[in-house]
Amino acid sequence: MSSEILTPVLPESVADATVVAWSKKVGDAVKQDEVLVEIETDKVVLEVPAPMDGVLTEIVQEAGATVISSQLLGRLLAGAVAAAPKVEAAPAAAVESAASAGPQTAPAARKLMAENNLSAADVDGSGKQGRILKEDVQAAVVAKPAAAPAPVAAPAPVAAAPAPTVAVTASGARMEQRVPMTRLRARIAERLMYAKQSTAMLTTFNEIDMKPLMDMRNEYKDAFEKKHKAKLGFMSLFVKAAAVALQRFPEINASIDGNDVVYHGFCDIGIAVSSDRGLVVPILRNAENMGLADIESGIAGYAAKAREGKLDMNDLSGGTFTITNGGVFGSLLSTPILNPPQSAILGMHSIQKRPVVVNDQIVIRPMMYVALSYDHRIVDGQGAVTFLKTIKELVENPVRLVLDV
Repeated sequence: MSSEILTPVLPESVADATVVAWSKKVGDAVKQDEVLVEIETDKVVLEVPAPMDGVLTEIVQEAGATVISSQLLGRLLAGAVAAAPKVEAAPAAAVESAASAGPQTAPAARKLMAENNLSAADVDGSGKQGRILKEDVQAAVVAKPAAAPAPVAAPAPVAAAPAPTVAVTASGARMEQRVPMTRLRARIAERLMYAKQSTAMLTTFNEIDMKPLMDMRNEYKDAFEKKHKAKLGFMSLFVKAAAVALQRFPEINASIDGNDVVYHGFCDIGIAVSSDRGLVVPILRNAENMGLADIESGIAGYAAKAREGKLDMNDLSGGTFTITNGGVFGSLLSTPILNPPQSAILGMHSIQKRPVVVNDQIVIRPMMYVALSYDHRIVDGQGAVTFLKTIKELVENPVRLVLDV
């Protein structure tokens, strides 16, 4: 019996996807739920598993093809595993050998390595635990001619190693590299341009004395981790402060839909997370009902899924407010861009010791600049400034978070 392998149903907001790589080739035996092919949307990479045991008999959409929901990707012949044991054994051994021979390789990187006859030993991985990314392979492609200094064969690699996804122009020692945007990067660019062109965006700033929060964290972090099996960080306290402030200022937690303003009775807070593919914003749903331990566990779980490329559409859909922390990269001050249709975004920055006046005395305190970008169409300046001031007061006096005062 033949079974069709179809593209998963994509959300309404996602028009199409790109086939990244097949993990099996025609004639290979597969087991039920084994990953056959990976496809990339503008948000996540989706794995398409085998619906049953069998042998892959046809690949209809090769790597690089653009597909839509429920489109035919390939065909699987069920019940052929027992009749073709050799077909099953060879790929299984190859996969096991490859897994133990070197670092993990991203699907797009595997495809580019195959096109340029590169092995894992030829590429230096810059990802987590030496994971080889597409950018690493592109760099290796550019460096490949220089890495083969044989006098006679030196010109050959330049002519014999064209990469369909990379265009390289050499002029003496000056090199240029042209690569297409990934779907995620193109989507980020599209949304940023939309936010700049379709909203009346304005940013207000404040600064927070982090000493009370740091003192509390230093005192309770060990007991917190022992009890909740999660580390106590600053982000969870800012999320909690934001959830409290959002309930006091409903226009910050609202969005525009046509000529209507939609006020949300819940706080679904997006946390900007950096991944190998780019910036993603998974959502902490009903953050107003979450404790600090729940928030820390949720953030840690999303960060792990982002590193492994396991975030799904539900993790990234929705959201009523966003927090981004440029401070982890050393940013001292920035103006974050809105994440439409949300009306505001909070930017955290690096903590820096500065002289400040406290009780008419100049003292050294760990200070953090914070920024709130907001859509002036529905958020007035007074509301935005007061909202940010509320977060400052809650963070500078963490007891207020517990007492909700």
